[in-house]
Amino acid sequence: MAMKGLWIGAVLGLVLLSRQVAATEIVSQPRVDFAREQASREARHVADWVVDSGDHLDMPFVIVDKTNAKVFVFDASGRIRGAAPALLGSARGDHSVPGIGERELSDMRPEDRTTLAGRFVAALGRNFRGEDVVWVDYDVAVSLHRVITSKPEERRLQRLATPTPKDNRISYGCINVPVAFFNTVVSPAFTGTEGIVYVLPETRTAREVFGSYDVEERAGRRNAGAPPRGAQAANSAAKP
Repeated sequence: MAMKGLWIGAVLGLVLLSRQVAATEIVSQPRVDFAREQASREARHVADWVVDSGDHLDMPFVIVDKTNAKVFVFDASGRIRGAAPALLGSARGDHSVPGIGERELSDMRPEDRTTLAGRFVAALGRNFRGEDVVWVDYDVAVSLHRVITSKPEERRLQRLATPTPKDNRISYGCINVPVAFFNTVVSPAFTGTEGIVYVLPETRTAREVFGSYDVEERAGRRNAGAPPRGAQAANSAAKP
């Protein structure tokens, strides 16, 4: 009888151990592979949440990390297609001023030149010069486009080439990327389809703006048998 009890105890111990190992494997499984690209914790958090939740609706998506002045482009499956440095609005902030899209550039005060944060359904289109751009928010005239070099004194190409994001705040609000990156990564990703652009905030957290959740924490709760903790309602446009 004692031997039978020991045998049952050993079996139960093995079952519990196997479940713990399986749970650990699930929790530690990465959701999005950034390949060799350096990415901030916040960018990885949002990418993991996007793919895990399906918030991108099976469309290609872009993450714009304002703090680190970097753009990441992913296909609909969450596979990274490329990344590049970016130039952003010269003013720090996650909002935009009402009616800003109708103003002339010369009428924009320095403090109004922000790149708004939020989730945007984006698509290829044309700007007033007839150039193809990705419209992030048409109403406030914010787009993702090839770097503008019409004013040499702004040194935009040099700013993109430096290893630090500290000198990447120079635009009126649009997102400038290297020409080759736009032509070979951004434009093909949005050809024939819309996509989602996630502009990360710099004055709030991604959880506050998108209603995102920590994927590993959520998986751990599921494995432990606890009901998943629901994400708070997203504020889809932290700005506009």
